[in-house]
Amino acid sequence: MNEYKILSNETLGADSFKIIVQAPLVAKKYKPGQFVILRVNESGERIPLTIADGDAGRGTITLYYVAVGKTTRLLSNKKLGEFLSDVAGPLGITSPIESFGTVVCVGGGVGIAAVYPIARALKRQGNSVINIIGSKTAAQLILEKEMSKQSDRLLISTDDGSRGEKGFVTDVLKKLIEEGKKINRVLAIGPVPMMRAVSQLTRVHVIPTMVSLNPIMVDGTGMCGGCRVIIGGHTQYACVDGPEFDGHAVDFENLALRLNSYRECEALSKADPAS
Repeated sequence: MNEYKILSNETLGADSFKIIVQAPLVAKKYKPGQFVILRVNESGERIPLTIADGDAGRGTITLYYVAVGKTTRLLSNKKLGEFLSDVAGPLGITSPIESFGTVVCVGGGVGIAAVYPIARALKRQGNSVINIIGSKTAAQLILEKEMSKQSDRLLISTDDGSRGEKGFVTDVLKKLIEEGKKINRVLAIGPVPMMRAVSQLTRVHVIPTMVSLNPIMVDGTGMCGGCRVIIGGHTQYACVDGPEFDGHAVDFENLALRLNSYRECEALSKADPAS
């Protein structure tokens, strides 16, 4: 019997969605920073999504996604009461939750959902948590209220200035650093260019920085090698060695090239409903 029942699949706006899935074993074991790999149907591809929240009592996990590719668009069409083919997880190494001092968590786009459980855990650990969240427009900004509850200070930016400060999250982070407040650690999750820019900025100021990488994944066990990334000149695998890595050691150029490897194939797949 398929246990991965969809309990809700809510549209947040601008192709962003929140889905709650019945996955008791995953909900029982998950920790902040981990992810699942799911299939919408038996013939579909496997895609990784970060676990934003889990309820062990109800046996559910909450995931956020943007419907941009074929699989995420298929996922967005799934209805309440329908089932996913499979959900594998929790996968990946959990985010280190320690008493660092002042931590700045930077979330861009759907990456805000991945930052959320980590920021919550860091705050519960007693850290002073400054959260910076950003998106292209106010309509695409997610989890603002939830992030506010997990913040000693919440800063917002949008590319067009429709919410918060006009500009990028890196602009906000730069101003924060220039205020002179001691920052002990930065966590950044979002688009590759954003994480790269954050890492370049914090390297100059010698602030330890972690980023969460989401390269192409297949099996989630390190066997296929599809999610390999270069960290400090050495090959590692995001599914078993990550997903979090030292942002100052990540080869972002290589990561971007690998993520673009199948753009043409993805376009062909989206254009062919039978594929």
